Amino acid sequence: MDFNDGLPKAKGWDIILVVVDRLSKYSHFLALKHPYTAKSVAEFFVKEIVRLHGFPTSIVSDRVFLSHFWNELFKMAGTKLKKSTAYHPQTDGQIEVVNRGLETYLRCFCSEHPKEWISWLPWAEYWYNTTYEKALDRSPLQVVYGCKPPTLLSYGERRTSNSSIDEQLKEPDVALDALREHLLLAQQQMKLYVDRKRRHVEFQVEELVLLKIRPYRQTTLRRKRNEKLSSRYFGPYKILERIGEVAYRLELPTDAAIHPVFHVSQLKKFVSQQKNVLPTLQNITEKFEWQSQPEEACDYRQDKSGKWEVLIAWKNLSDYEASWEDYDEINKRYPNLHLEDKVNLKGGSNVRPQIKLVYQIRNKL
Repeated sequence: MDFNDGLPKAKGWDIILVVVDRLSKYSHFLALKHPYTAKSVAEFFVKEIVRLHGFPTSIVSDRVFLSHFWNELFKMAGTKLKKSTAYHPQTDGQIEVVNRGLETYLRCFCSEHPKEWISWLPWAEYWYNTTYEKALDRSPLQVVYGCKPPTLLSYGERRTSNSSIDEQLKEPDVALDALREHLLLAQQQMKLYVDRKRRHVEFQVEELVLLKIRPYRQTTLRRKRNEKLSSRYFGPYKILERIGEVAYRLELPTDAAIHPVFHVSQLKKFVSQQKNVLPTLQNITEKFEWQSQPEEACDYRQDKSGKWEVLIAWKNLSDYEASWEDYDEINKRYPNLHLEDKVNLKGGSNVRPQIKLVYQIRNKL
């Protein structure tokens, strides 16, 4: 769940509480007014969500105050929050996708009259829940209720004697026409944008290619690595087999931990005379984490607090990626790495002496 804010105030409403079921992707879009508290949101959540679906087993949100909201919610339920239902503060990618979809719907319906979004919010929820989801192979409404959504019949040219009913029956037709028009335009724009970056590339078996694997991260002591300046490609590697239309199997080193089949977008033709492009795949785990091993202790120093640090050169990394690490931590984690003893370091010429602070008491006149 999350809040979609920054909307123009419409009849006092200026924020949307978005609630998404992670399994079925069924969503609710609920309008709220400022100011609101954790208790008022909890009561609103029970009134609009719990009465329809029951209490959730967990909630994922990036809002800090949800810990208080959680307490209020379970307090009203008469239960205690257990570890198995602990709140996870990380941002949920699914709710961000739903938020973008909601904004697209409202933009299609009321871009010319933004303050009328509150009138179109129920229709936005209906269209979202009845739209086919590729991941589910059906609509969210089908997952929840087990049947296809009812078809909305076009009002057409028929008329009623009641003008209010006549206008209300025309709204679905107007909304559907506007939605189809804007979605068609959006699809055309997205296709044009993607085609600009898309390239048709084919490789032959036995051909040498470079492999692009991003992102990966270095798992050293401080987990730091100059990503912007580091090598973007690995290889070159020989193509062993073409799989389907857009995938290739590469001849990777025997100790490489990653799967050898890659999409064509990750490959680049090798045209250089250079035999190797560092770094090598042996340092990348199946989780795409970079595991560097210390190669040499280059220098030593003391920080302002008196702690010793050692300048470590890492295997298969450039010299500029050498890093200062805690002496005791390096000695503990890599006992086979030769380090100079601290006692001998105290007399070294290349070591900065420990900073001494001298205080003088000024005489009062």
